[in-house]
Amino acid sequence: MSFELVLASASQIRSDMLRRAGIPHRSEPARIDESAARAGLEAEGAGPRDLADALAEMKARKLAARHPGALVLGCDQILAGPDGVMAKPETRAEAADQLRLLRGTRHQLLSAAVLYENAEPVWRHVGVARLVMRDFSDAFLDAYLDRNWPDVASSVGAYKLEEEGVRLFSRIEGDHFTILGLPLLELVSYLTLRGDLPS
Repeated sequence: MSFELVLASASQIRSDMLRRAGIPHRSEPARIDESAARAGLEAEGAGPRDLADALAEMKARKLAARHPGALVLGCDQILAGPDGVMAKPETRAEAADQLRLLRGTRHQLLSAAVLYENAEPVWRHVGVARLVMRDFSDAFLDAYLDRNWPDVASSVGAYKLEEEGVRLFSRIEGDHFTILGLPLLELVSYLTLRGDLPS
């Protein structure tokens, strides 16, 4: 394998997924004003799928000019809840509010990935997972945040499914990789089809 892959993200989870799948890469965070970009897209009426795709593309495009010979992978994940798109909680109180809102309801996680090559997009995919959060008690919620705050501050919805957050759920539809923030199976299929990964 001689191709070069640049992950336009500081996400350790995404980097670990690529590494464990045997995909050589390096991480270089794309510095974009995500809040401003999201606000602009929402003002234009973008839905959750378009938001995830556009933010992933912005990250890939930002680094593509610096790495003309490489594949640059931009990723983004959006949580579409009962009241619309949710952001990462900034305080413990906000995390509790998010979990109360999601409790006993169904929501979607959309994980977008966009690959750039020679400053042009060559592949994109948005994976969707549907999750049902159980109707847990306020006492469980408080104890959960006692144990997991501020670690879950980096996760929209204030949970990490790969950790104790799995106890918040009664049902999950969708692949594990999409839930973690990268549609890995589809990416591997594309790289194999191109000949970058052996088939």
